[in-house]
Amino acid sequence: MNTTQLECFLSVANFLNFSRAAEQLRITQPAVSHQINTLEDELGTKLFFRTSKSVRLTPAGHLFTQYAGEILKLTGLSKARVSECQETLPQRMGIGCRNFLELRLLRSVLEPLRLEMPKLLPVLRLIPSTSMENLLAEDDIQVFFSLQEAAPKRAVYREIKRCPVVCVCSPGHPLAAYEQLTVEQLRQGGVIATCPPPIYPQALFPLQNQIVGERGPDQMLFCDSIEIVYTLVEAGYGFAIMTDLPPARVPGLRYIPIPQFDPLSFGVVYRGDGLSPALRLFLSILQEQMEDK
Repeated sequence: MNTTQLECFLSVANFLNFSRAAEQLRITQPAVSHQINTLEDELGTKLFFRTSKSVRLTPAGHLFTQYAGEILKLTGLSKARVSECQETLPQRMGIGCRNFLELRLLRSVLEPLRLEMPKLLPVLRLIPSTSMENLLAEDDIQVFFSLQEAAPKRAVYREIKRCPVVCVCSPGHPLAAYEQLTVEQLRQGGVIATCPPPIYPQALFPLQNQIVGERGPDQMLFCDSIEIVYTLVEAGYGFAIMTDLPPARVPGLRYIPIPQFDPLSFGVVYRGDGLSPALRLFLSILQEQMEDK
């Protein structure tokens, strides 16, 4: 049973004439007849007595008129309520992050975003990078962070900053005394903390491999996450090779440039058809925050 059937039934019941009902509804008379026939089939009873000269309601038809009217009223009311609900629902924007560093980066962006667009609610997703592309395609998230080398080809990549490659270590680490470092110094720098791809950015592996050299297992800390890498680095167990995003820096750690390595392109990924006003504002604030650092 659908609203078209009910509208046709009530119009025929009002005019007791299929032609006039069709005119009022602005559809053809055969279309009206079809809707009435399918409604009668669904209800399992005749609603009209029909002859070549007259149309009149059956007892079942008389009974059904009150219910048909109520059903249409409820349908209209429910549509209005749902529409009102949609208008009052907060707008949401899904942001994909691979690790706590990207969450830290967001802190400086979300406050001005909230002030400029208070009805927008960010939905932060901390998920593996391998899941990002699917979630973006399904519109579960609208944007995520990425190095250019790892950005999916079917989406839009927008560079936010060229990030220098740095050595991250604790203030008490022997390497912390330097203002910049060479690959040779890092090869002699002691224990290095790292984790497997795709947790550790693929673009950093060739650079890290130059530093790892012929290190033995006792000079390597293999970690399951970036969070573990930073925990061990903070505790002074070793150093790590990372891209430097100043707003995402962990307080108290040293970030020492490695001039031999070219900066890497860091940015955001979004769908070509997904550049909403909210996302435009987010990108604008993000760009400003990164330029200020």
